[in-house]
Amino acid sequence: ECLVSNRSYRIAVMPGDGIGPEVMEPTLGLLKSVAGDALEFETYESGAGLYARTGETLSKETLDGAGAADAILLAAMGLPDVRYPDGREIAPQVELREIFHLYAGVRPVKTIPGAPIPLGDPRAQKLDFVLIRESTEGLFWERGKVARDGDREARSIMRISRDTCVQLFDFAFELGRSRKAQGLPGRVTCVDKANVLDAMVFFREVFDERAKLFPEVTADHRYVDAMALDMVRRPWDYDVLVTENMFGDILSDLGAGLMGGLGMAPSADIGDKHAVFQPCHGTAPDIMGQGKANPTAMILSAAMMLDWLGRRHDDADLVDAGGRLSAAVDAAYAPGTLAPVEFGGAAGTAVISDAVAKGL
Repeated sequence: ECLVSNRSYRIAVMPGDGIGPEVMEPTLGLLKSVAGDALEFETYESGAGLYARTGETLSKETLDGAGAADAILLAAMGLPDVRYPDGREIAPQVELREIFHLYAGVRPVKTIPGAPIPLGDPRAQKLDFVLIRESTEGLFWERGKVARDGDREARSIMRISRDTCVQLFDFAFELGRSRKAQGLPGRVTCVDKANVLDAMVFFREVFDERAKLFPEVTADHRYVDAMALDMVRRPWDYDVLVTENMFGDILSDLGAGLMGGLGMAPSADIGDKHAVFQPCHGTAPDIMGQGKANPTAMILSAAMMLDWLGRRHDDADLVDAGGRLSAAVDAAYAPGTLAPVEFGGAAGTAVISDAVAKGL
């Protein structure tokens, strides 16, 4: 039984490179099953393959379509052997964050009952916290324009702006308030390196200023190195983490590891007007075309998209559809017999997708 919403939403679909198209195809099928005619898909070519052929990673048509869409659903982009002239890998997903000012990189760390996870503590079976990574500046700000002095040195600047911090921290505190209303801790932790870096002192100062506007939400701090330790030692103690771009890039992969691997980790990059939903994993060219790719993260990212669209447009049916799709993933793994290839099991793309479809 599929849902028919009161309105339709345009989704810009970017399958990308490598295993991207392989995990996108079944995800679109599941979205059609759970949302019916509420979603209109428009597919756009982008990524390393496009760059290798045309010299551009995102065409004007793609950017216009993405800008006009209600949401952007992206699989994976980039290939290790396709690079810019300066040696950097193609990363159109980062360009999208900058173009549409998607300042809040949302990385849920929520373990799925029955899925293989690395930590043996029973509390690790029920992890539910969110890492929010600022996605437009920080150490990524000078991407592509690093200052070099021949072969003697290279310099990158960490940019932390008040305007972006205000948007980021307000987003984090609003999420903390929402989670508190759901019975979760409602605690927001600023993850920084304010004991060493002046830019991080400023980052923390703005955090503390914004915290005063949300007195019902607990606000505290953790240095990023100590946070990495705690995410292994006692990750269940945290609720919402908010941090700089590079720190968030690193910690989000650690968070994915707590869930079992990148194939289990969904994400969203959200701004005031636009949002991109994509799995945390890359294009995995080593398994491309073999049917081994784990579509779980892609499916959960699509569920996040439904929830975001529904809340943004006050569409309870779409919020419900997102919840149903996420619950179907839980149902697929609950028996404890679904073992993706990345964990040494035999379940590939089709087996996992079929299990989720059955869960629906």
